[in-house]
Amino acid sequence: MAETAQQVRSALEQYTDPYLRQTLAEAGALRELQVSGREVRAEIELGIPVGGYEEQFRSALSAHLASAGLKGLDLKLELRGGIVPHSVQRPLKPIPGVGNIIAVASGKGGVGKSTVAVNLALAWAAAGARVGILDADIYGPSQPLMLGLSGQRPSAPDGKHLEPLIAHGIKAMSIGFLVDAAQAVVWRGPMVTAALSQLLADTSWGELDYLVVDMPPGTGDIQLTLAQRVPVSGAVIVTTPQDIALADARKGLAMFEKVAIPVLGIVENMSLHVCPKCGHEEHIFGAGGGARMAAEHGVQLLGELPLDSRVREEADSGAPTVVSAPGTPRALAYLEMARHTAGALARRGRDRRGQFPEIVVEES
Repeated sequence: MAETAQQVRSALEQYTDPYLRQTLAEAGALRELQVSGREVRAEIELGIPVGGYEEQFRSALSAHLASAGLKGLDLKLELRGGIVPHSVQRPLKPIPGVGNIIAVASGKGGVGKSTVAVNLALAWAAAGARVGILDADIYGPSQPLMLGLSGQRPSAPDGKHLEPLIAHGIKAMSIGFLVDAAQAVVWRGPMVTAALSQLLADTSWGELDYLVVDMPPGTGDIQLTLAQRVPVSGAVIVTTPQDIALADARKGLAMFEKVAIPVLGIVENMSLHVCPKCGHEEHIFGAGGGARMAAEHGVQLLGELPLDSRVREEADSGAPTVVSAPGTPRALAYLEMARHTAGALARRGRDRRGQFPEIVVEES
């Protein structure tokens, strides 16, 4: 029986998770294993939100065991997330209680960055993570409308810290909660960065696994200053397939590289349009641009999201796609993107361990 247990362990550890892009052995994910006859009890911790992923993972793992010659096993699986904080750029320090800050950025406006950011946050929350979103676009805040929070104001019970508003299970903060929607924010760069730093530091976020920061578009002084002041675990670059958007997205990627923030990957938004009436598919903005950019820069293509008028309508109504249309192909595209993004962050944390030398003290 010991030999059988070892065979099962070896086979399990050789399974490659599609979101981590690592074997369970490389990820250190197999926490406990018990084999009794044909019954296998396994505890696995992936380091990503796992809600809604259990059956898919169990089915794939069972098929993997069968392909390894271990057929007919009764696999009883306990799958856990185990999301941990990852390092941020030096010399900044993480915000207490906030595990990972993820910056969602774009080189230019009009690529759907805010829609991607809010659906990413909601997808993580739907999978069981504790999530917040900070709307860092001081000049054009979008999250109050997208989350159905327009006109609401955060409270400050102690007179010092703001209580974030809550919508669809995530905590939210935006300058849009503090100024009139029709009022133009006429501030210079230093005022913008100071306001954002205050929103970040003076909000009572509580305990979060992820805080998604919806960055302002572009790569100017404001964006660079924010990237240097906010302790970020990783960045996501949003683009559309067209060449002009890709050119600006490359600038955004270069900006994060300059301030030592790892880019988790590229999200290609408005990738494919499917006509809701006839089903005709068309790459209106071109095809494959995001994949080419990801390959050129050695980063992951995290997702290819649809161009669908319903995505816009759902966001404008205050109930973005992930919460208003769960189970639809357009919502599943966001869920897939969110899992790949979480996997890229989890893998990055494990990969970085190998960058530091191991000190071994030997007796003479």
